Amino acid sequence: MNHNASLKTVDIIAIGLMTFALFLGAGNLILPPGLGYDAGAELTPVMIGFLLTGVGLPLLGIVATAKMNGGLPTITQHLPAKVAFIIGVVIYLSIGPLFAAPRTAVVAYEMSVLPFAELTADPNQYLWLYTIVYFSAVLLISLFPGRLMDSIGKVITPLLVVVLVLIALGTFLNPQGELQSTTQIEGSPFSKGFTEGYLTLDTLASLVFGIIIINSLRQRGITDSKQLTKYTLAAGFIAAAGLSMVYISLSYLGATSHSLVAEKINGAQMIGIYINQIYGHWGQVILAIAISLACFTTAVGLMTSCGEYFHKCWPKISYRTFVIICTAVTALVANVGLNQLMALAIPALLAIYPVAIGLILLCFISDQLANPRLVNSLTLFAIFCVSLFDGLNAAGIEAIKPVYDLYQQLPFASQGLTWLIPGIAGFLAAIALSKLSANSRLAPTS
Repeated sequence: MNHNASLKTVDIIAIGLMTFALFLGAGNLILPPGLGYDAGAELTPVMIGFLLTGVGLPLLGIVATAKMNGGLPTITQHLPAKVAFIIGVVIYLSIGPLFAAPRTAVVAYEMSVLPFAELTADPNQYLWLYTIVYFSAVLLISLFPGRLMDSIGKVITPLLVVVLVLIALGTFLNPQGELQSTTQIEGSPFSKGFTEGYLTLDTLASLVFGIIIINSLRQRGITDSKQLTKYTLAAGFIAAAGLSMVYISLSYLGATSHSLVAEKINGAQMIGIYINQIYGHWGQVILAIAISLACFTTAVGLMTSCGEYFHKCWPKISYRTFVIICTAVTALVANVGLNQLMALAIPALLAIYPVAIGLILLCFISDQLANPRLVNSLTLFAIFCVSLFDGLNAAGIEAIKPVYDLYQQLPFASQGLTWLIPGIAGFLAAIALSKLSANSRLAPTS
């Protein structure tokens, strides 16, 4: 095998588009419009915060997987086995049955059924029927993973890019209103955007999808670690550019939709109303088909990934059994509806996301540490202690309010980074303990 193999420009672009397609799911589409709707005059700082967590961190996650030459098990190798196992299960449940996968069905329903069915009494009255059909199809493909997913992706990605470009052009060339002179966001606009970026789930997904990108490169003859990192970074930047375009255009769509939408609704419905106003009925039809298929392929990828991961954890249970279980649970969760699903997701993600961020950042320095196991463990434990209270507070648990209020006195708390100082403190404490341990071993005995 040629270890000095290189990719042509067209191949790099193809890998980049594949990466973009992996990340472009339901959350990427429904969050920016609502954020833009609330932001008004503060759209710029809100979007800076959102792009940092919605684009920057997933890009770092991809690079981290390339640097470690592996997926989540490799990234968590410096943690105790039980801790690494728990983190893996939590991440896969988050991007799979509990949050991300159910959201694909709900967004597809709200963009392909609601605009045409004109259901006024209860918009979700047929959601249960839709999820049965939707996840039956997802299950059928996930049980027999193969080239079908790739062939669908080759058709979907160009179509989706065309639709998103049309949305962006229509939004900026023919806005349906003006930016509000005030904002509906309380507190720091940057903090709002930063924490809202958690809900894309892309930082968690990057720890799972990164290995897919690496394997695709290896199949093209790229085996050198430096080359893998180089091309993975190139693919990540292409995906990041595409996601940034999507986020900026859709947030501007939301920010200029007040004349069309008197009261805030979820992002899927907002996009539908806006696009129908610009392009008419056929624009809505094309949008519904493209978004539904994009959500569908994402769901297949998530169910396949979850099935493979849980099968590796419990080899005695077959891959197909896990896929069936995950798909069934996903369908049940999807029926709570999009608004309720988002409300349930926020507390959990506030607790999980900072740990994932810390894990990614530590990947870049772990090989320089004398005791990476101690540093990783203590740093992430310190982060989790704070982020857990952020999640419990978001869930409305009043008992933890005094402790939460105490944490809010920390620097950067107003920017949504309450966990940053405890994380740095844990890191420095671990470094000091490592040096003390090393010095005690080297000290001469009398």
